[in-house]
Amino acid sequence: MNKLVLYVFGVILLGSVSSCKQKQEKPKRPNILFAIADDASWKYFGAYGCDWVKTPAFDKVAERGLLFQNAYTPNAKCAPSRSIILTGRNSWQLEAAANHAPYFPAKFKTYAEALGENGYWVGSVAKGWAPGVPGSINGKERELAGPKFDTYTATPPSKGISNNDYAKNFEAFLDARPKGEPFCFWYGSKEPHRSYEYKTGITKGGKNISEIDEVPALWPDVDTVRTDMLDYAFEIEHFDSHLQKMLKKLEEIGELDNTIVIVTADNGMPFPRIKGQVYEYSNHLPLAIMWPKGIKKSGRVISDFVSFADFTPTYLELAGLTTESAGMKPTVGKSLTDIFYSEKDGKVTDDRDHMLVGKERHDVGRPNDEGYPVRGIFKGDYLYLHNFKTERWPQGNPETGYLNCDGSPTKTYILDTRRKKGQMKYWQLNFGKRVSDELYNVKKDPYCMNNLVDNEELAELKLAMKTQMETELKEQADPRILGNGDIFDNYEYSGPVRNFYNRYESGEDIPTHWVNKSDFDTYLKEK
Repeated sequence: MNKLVLYVFGVILLGSVSSCKQKQEKPKRPNILFAIADDASWKYFGAYGCDWVKTPAFDKVAERGLLFQNAYTPNAKCAPSRSIILTGRNSWQLEAAANHAPYFPAKFKTYAEALGENGYWVGSVAKGWAPGVPGSINGKERELAGPKFDTYTATPPSKGISNNDYAKNFEAFLDARPKGEPFCFWYGSKEPHRSYEYKTGITKGGKNISEIDEVPALWPDVDTVRTDMLDYAFEIEHFDSHLQKMLKKLEEIGELDNTIVIVTADNGMPFPRIKGQVYEYSNHLPLAIMWPKGIKKSGRVISDFVSFADFTPTYLELAGLTTESAGMKPTVGKSLTDIFYSEKDGKVTDDRDHMLVGKERHDVGRPNDEGYPVRGIFKGDYLYLHNFKTERWPQGNPETGYLNCDGSPTKTYILDTRRKKGQMKYWQLNFGKRVSDELYNVKKDPYCMNNLVDNEELAELKLAMKTQMETELKEQADPRILGNGDIFDNYEYSGPVRNFYNRYESGEDIPTHWVNKSDFDTYLKEK
């Protein structure tokens, strides 16, 4: 009897020890390092085959993790794209935050806020969620991407580059972290956002215009445009150099293996017909993810369609949270862990086969601060778009400087082809009005120049894509599809250029730092 009691006690004790051991061996919640370049299209990173932009840090993340061939933001402009990242919801599900420079709605908690409430040490450097007014809680301004660590500065390599010492500020964040807490850090580079110091890619970057293998057919292939592209490359390389320092620091302190490193950009490069538009190079963005302890097979190239709305549910799952327990609104995105834990290359899942995209008001410059509403869908080799207000100017009105296109040498050159040479081709392509429906084969025509919407052989495809788009947008309660889309125009713009068009036309002089004075065009007067 005593032996039996001892035996039973021993079994119970062993089970308890085993149970304790299992609890002790439970993996730590991963750290998160999210690195986001400000305005960068997917093509111009080394891992995607670009030779004239050197991005060793991005390439390392791809090599030791995953490289995504079809990562898209649903809305290709700074504030709405970042709103999607932070909430896991599409922009048309975010009320005022569908727009650029909005008043961020109080009802939408961000993943950074949620993780900060649930045991994570959270911080950010430089550009977090912006531009716009984030609102406040209990009298304190919300920090949507995390509290700022912006103390340290350094002499920048050019006038166009920020003096923020991103890497040193990241070290300060790590030094301040309470012992044992996982961290979540947002590295929000201000590069390659404009403006650039002209010719720095050549004079300081040591580049040559002959290195560029292809100038997008959207723009004239001239020295001015090539030089502008090299200046853009110089700024991408600055972003990457600080990421390289951050990765080295994590390796030195033994934290790299259990850190999810995500590297991307908020929207396409700041050139005409890309940033702020709804085309392949506008929404298709770079994405590499590394997590040595979590991703099963490194070095894979993934062809699944991945949305910026997928980041938040990924973070929540790995932190052991749900949107409900985190106090967040439901997400439309899907956690990326199914891809992390797979060993497949190429297409991993069947359901990640398309992407919804769209926009409302970005920069002002139209009467009454009206936007340029678009909805679209990428699927297979094709992009279908519907432009709802074709009477409006897609880049903003000519007489107010096409304000939804940043000032640049490329923009000026294209405007001058019409103003000085009477040539309409590039001006019409980049700044002219558009038809209601557009259909492109983005594999054969990545710059979206040949509209196939009237091709009878593709009529069935167009209808299928349009039907799927509208069905899913209705399921997501998109006001634009449900007949109440003008609500987006009625959300107030938060910046000092609010009601710009009406004020400018009445004679008020309003500073517009992001465009050149020569961008203000007399086209309508000429007509």
